[in-house]
Amino acid sequence: MALAVKMRPRRFYVFFPPALVKWKRRGIEFGIGAIPLGGYVKIPGMHRPAARDLEVHLERAVAEAPWLAEKSAPVERALDEERLDDARGALPDLAHAVERAELSEPARRSAERALTDVEDALSSDAYWRAPAWKRISVIVAGPATNFLFAVAALALVFMLGVPVEPTRTVEEVVPGSPAATAGIQPGDRIVAVGNERGAPESLAETIRESGGEPIAVVIERNGEQQTLEAQARRDGDTYRLGFAFGLRYESYGPLKSIALAFETTWEVTKAIGESLGRIVTGSGRDEVSSVVGITAVSSESLEAGFRYYLQVLAFISLSLALLNMLPLLPLDGGHIAFSIVERIRGRAIPREAYERVSAIGIAVVLFLFVIGLTNDIDRLRGG
Repeated sequence: MALAVKMRPRRFYVFFPPALVKWKRRGIEFGIGAIPLGGYVKIPGMHRPAARDLEVHLERAVAEAPWLAEKSAPVERALDEERLDDARGALPDLAHAVERAELSEPARRSAERALTDVEDALSSDAYWRAPAWKRISVIVAGPATNFLFAVAALALVFMLGVPVEPTRTVEEVVPGSPAATAGIQPGDRIVAVGNERGAPESLAETIRESGGEPIAVVIERNGEQQTLEAQARRDGDTYRLGFAFGLRYESYGPLKSIALAFETTWEVTKAIGESLGRIVTGSGRDEVSSVVGITAVSSESLEAGFRYYLQVLAFISLSLALLNMLPLLPLDGGHIAFSIVERIRGRAIPREAYERVSAIGIAVVLFLFVIGLTNDIDRLRGG
């Protein structure tokens, strides 16, 4: 999207740096990062350049080579006075001075980063220079990709098949359970429980209402019927035998699957929105999860089957899209909100305002992370 609106990114990584593999094409550094937590795009000049940015990153270099302060002063003064063309003109002299200076490796890296960032911010394709619609379109592209991935993944799930109703066939028997003791095996077909011969839901209800009394279970195995005696065990407020019915799956065509995917995405979006509202009131804080909980659920769903794993990935992607759209800096929604405000005001919002609002946004995100991590630790402990 950035390329489409003539805002050339400097880097584009799948996953976060440091890079495992990287290459350059058309002046853009593409790469695959080592930290698998999303993606990374470096767009030039997210903020109007400020003298303080240059000063902070050059601090170590100036400490090691004090004469660099004289070379950086013209650039900093021009930035302070918003004479951007003069700052651009003085930048090569400062870059040459940094190149000649005897600096430690950390100081040199910091100084070179400062020069690159200022040069990018002064470039004609800098983000802060672009009209509001271009900035918003670039920022929206990230959450939109998360949203479209969720729809695509859910559409694939519907094409692979989704459970629509339980069958009478036993899919799983819990080891050591009353069902296992009675001799019920995976693959058996449950014909009747007691006097009940209705749907699987009715058979399960009969077991729950048995009160722990011995009950006859008629099964069909290899074409022959057998009657087994089982005694349900109390589990909380109900009684269970310890087996699970299988499920009948139904697959859909591509168009129907896409329609169902959009419908599911909308329902989940509403549920997530309601959950965020409950967090504010305090009643929904136990619903928040961190990367620890997400990893645990992903692992469990992968063991359950590919379609379940794909469904979990879709919901995670959708959650990321919605979280990113919250109007808080440094989230994408915050950048969109500030772009809209700047368009209405007709002038840029001061850098200090960005920094103050970013501090609040980071605090909110960290607060959610701490709540999620605390919840995950409690779940892992069985709390």
